Amino acid sequence: MVELTELRKKADMLPSGAADIIRILRSRRVEEELAARQNPFLVEALRKEKLEGQRIAAWARTVALVASGVLIAFQNPNWSVLYFHAFLLVFIALGWAQLRHATVGHSRIELTLILADLVLLAIVLTVPNPFAPGAFPTAMIYRFETFPYFFIILALATLAYSWRTLLTMGVAAALIWFLSVLGVAVFGTTDAELGSKVTAAFADMPGVRHIVDPNSVIWPIRAQEMVIFFLVAAILALRGQRSTALLIRQAGIAAERANLSRYFPPSLVDELASASGEVGSVRSQDVAVLFADIVGFTQLAEGEKPETVIRILRSCHAVIEEAIFSNGGTLDKYLGDGVMATFGTPRVSPADCANALAAARDIVDGIAAGNAALAKSGLPQLRISVGVHFGPAIIGNIGSERRLEFATLGDTVNVASRLEAATRSLGCRIVASDAVVSRSAGDVRGDFRHVPALSLRGRAAPIDVWVA
Repeated sequence: MVELTELRKKADMLPSGAADIIRILRSRRVEEELAARQNPFLVEALRKEKLEGQRIAAWARTVALVASGVLIAFQNPNWSVLYFHAFLLVFIALGWAQLRHATVGHSRIELTLILADLVLLAIVLTVPNPFAPGAFPTAMIYRFETFPYFFIILALATLAYSWRTLLTMGVAAALIWFLSVLGVAVFGTTDAELGSKVTAAFADMPGVRHIVDPNSVIWPIRAQEMVIFFLVAAILALRGQRSTALLIRQAGIAAERANLSRYFPPSLVDELASASGEVGSVRSQDVAVLFADIVGFTQLAEGEKPETVIRILRSCHAVIEEAIFSNGGTLDKYLGDGVMATFGTPRVSPADCANALAAARDIVDGIAAGNAALAKSGLPQLRISVGVHFGPAIIGNIGSERRLEFATLGDTVNVASRLEAATRSLGCRIVASDAVVSRSAGDVRGDFRHVPALSLRGRAAPIDVWVA
């Protein structure tokens, strides 16, 4: 935002029309750069788009130049055209060099190669073929109408380069063509005798005489070429800018989907992304809530290096996350060394309780399997505890307009947390309320032991639970 402010201050010093154009172009450039820095998905999308476009451009360039070589040979069936064929090979090599050095962002090598394209093309189009039979005034070379070859270079650039590069090419090509025409007008060879004959023949038609004069570069037509090329480049740049804006929006959508996938199972992400209603609207509904916590993590953190602690914690979280998502749960939040998950948010399912119990088993089994790998590495073993409860809860977005968070609140959440804490006194890994077990499909009680009337801290009425 600071950069945008500075650009606006500079633009205000220009005449109103120029200021508006400069302000728009510069602000668009800064906005794109800021978006690229803040969104890794955009950087990757731009990288892929650039490389794919450059690859297509290299092949298209090769085909177009080969076709041009055939056309030149058809128009001039003599050995002198090999001079132009040699330059065509150089242009093909430049195209593949641009592919090799293609990168997203500013690149001096790429810019040098683009300028080499334009300068070399101007030289080829304005310097007569030294091997061609016969001599004629240098300005006669413009009678062959070779300027359209610049449009081939511009068209190929639209496949690979940004709108800013296209605009730069428009300005650079116009300037290079102006200098080349000026060079021909000042240093080119002339034929005074032929010029005198033309003057005498068209003495009564000065307009025609100026056009057919073999010694004239015909500045009005050359100026027309420069202006039209710049306008076409500007139009293509505008189209490219709109495409970039679309790409930025698509990358933003990809980032939003990635954020969703951090909390919801992948199967639910597409549904949430395409939902017509507001997912975060506040409401009350029945959900299954799961709390998982690493027992004794504080003591483990005190005795190990920080790098080791983070490594262990990440491996544990990976197991828990997989168990939650594979069973259709929502990762509500990380709680340091613990995790809170819900089943039934934002979409309710008859299998929510069964899924919550399945996730609890998977967490315990996954940590047990991970302990074997930790033991081989000489790291301490982990002990996980899980509490699961089912009941009404308030769900929706909480916070201020500056920062919203999708959350689940209420007594059901508190009870689930207390059940997880009760695993210590009960000497078990999982504590599930009777509300969860009774709503689970199939006979799951065989895997659990019934504990009636369990008292929980901060709660007056005891509840029946099942432990495993």
